[in-house]
Amino acid sequence: MQCHKKYLRVDRRQIGFMKFIFEAYDGIANLTTIDAGLGIISINIPEGCINIVDNLLDILGHDILIEPLEERG
Repeated sequence: MQCHKKYLRVDRRQIGFMKFIFEAYDGIANLTTIDAGLGIISINIPEGCINIVDNLLDILGHDILIEPLEERG
């Protein structure tokens, strides 16, 4: 299965909350902390769930700092 990876900078105090939210939506994405101090995370998204994850990030972005980062090679 093809996956898409997003790198984001988020409010570091909200990483646990975001991980909990993505786990609650079983199977739509896997959130991994890259650098907790800087709030850098990656999200692995299955091909069929990209729109759902984008919508969820948009909604969460109303209350939490979420900044996209350039994809890493």
